[in-house]
Order: sequence, then structure tokens, then C-alpha cells
Amino acid sequence: MATPPTPMTTPTPISRTGMTEALLKLASWLSPAYPVGGYTYSHGLEQAIETAAVNNAQTLRDWIADCLNHGAGRTDAILLAHAYRNPDDDSIAELAEALAPSTERRLEATAQGAAFAAVTSAAWGPDQPPAPYAIAIGHAASAHALPLEDAAALYLHAFAANLVSAGVRLIPLGQTDGQRVLAELSPLCRQTAIEALSSDLDDIGGCAMSADIASMRHETQTVRLFRS
Repeated sequence: MATPPTPMTTPTPISRTGMTEALLKLASWLSPAYPVGGYTYSHGLEQAIETAAVNNAQTLRDWIADCLNHGAGRTDAILLAHAYRNPDDDSIAELAEALAPSTERRLEATAQGAAFAAVTSAAWGPDQPPAPYAIAIGHAASAHALPLEDAAALYLHAFAANLVSAGVRLIPLGQTDGQRVLAELSPLCRQTAIEALSSDLDDIGGCAMSADIASMRHETQTVRLFRS
């Protein structure tokens, strides 16, 4: 007699209270107030504004959208998802560092990641070693059993918000224009996060070359307010 198939089990859904707690935790971690020094980095945007490649709300939106859809945003979301699912795999953190296209972008990832790991270990536990920023977020979200899709989407939203804030200060733009840009980018943050969850590491491949080149040129820019 054939063995009957094992019935599929449905995961226990997170309660409304549990979901609220999870989102509050992610909101805390990815808030501009979380002490990782995000406000000191522009991801090469300062150089793009210096050369007038970005000079208004529309060009700022397009620049950040390319970073999300074709550059570090998409790559980081894939790395975050794999770090979440494989927290003991050190090769994911090594890959994240190797993918940095410039010295400043590597600093941006590793310095923020180290700060995030230190603060989160001390304030929220459990202890976690320093790692590039997206990897550190993935490790912490996994350790706290937070929803992966929300973690990836909010990570990307925080990334976009930080660049919008830099653009508001540097172009300059009004605060309302900055919020319009962020509102237009929010659906892309969610869509990029969803796609990242079903992507393999072999799917990583950025083509936001203008942003990468801007980050390289920023290293020798004469007047700088940002570290990248």
C-alpha cells in the first residue's frame, strides 16, 4: 500500500499585536534617529549634484529609482534576504563587501553595518558580529523572527529616504518636494523587495553605472559634506 502524502501545514499567522510589534521594531532600526550615521553618506549623490546630473525633484527621483531598481538597492535586498535565511553563512557578508564599487561605498556599507550590529546587540540582543549594513539588517531580522518582506521593503525605503534627505539639502529642494519624491518611490521599494525574495545570489548584477562612477569621483571631490 502506498504511503499517503504528508498533509501540508499552514504557518501560524502573526497576530495583529505581533505584527505591530514587528513593524515598530523595524521602524526603530531603520529610523534616521538610529545611530548608524546614515546622514553622513550620499551614495555618490553629492558628486552627481556637483556636476548637475541631478538638479531638481525629477532628476533626483530618477537617480534614486535607478539605484533601487538596477543598483545597490536591488543588490542589497537580495543579500539581505539570503543573510536572513542563512545567518551562519559568512560568505554572504564577504560577497557584499566584494561587490562595493568604490572605497567610499565599501565604507558606507561596513561602517553603518558595524554601528548597527553594535547598537542592536546592546539594545535589543542577541549579540551579532559586524557585517555590511544589509547583511546586519538581515541577521537581526532573522534573529528576531521579523517578517522578511517587511524588513527588505523598509530597508529600501530607508535607503531611498536617506538619499532624498541628502538631495533636499544639496540641490536644494523644499521639504514638500522631497516628500513627493519619496512617495513616488515607495511602490518601487516594495516591488524591489518582493522580487528580491525570490532571487538567487546568481541573480545579482547591477547596472547603475552613473551612480558607481559618481561614488568613485566623489573620493577626489574638492568640497564635500558627505563621506560618500
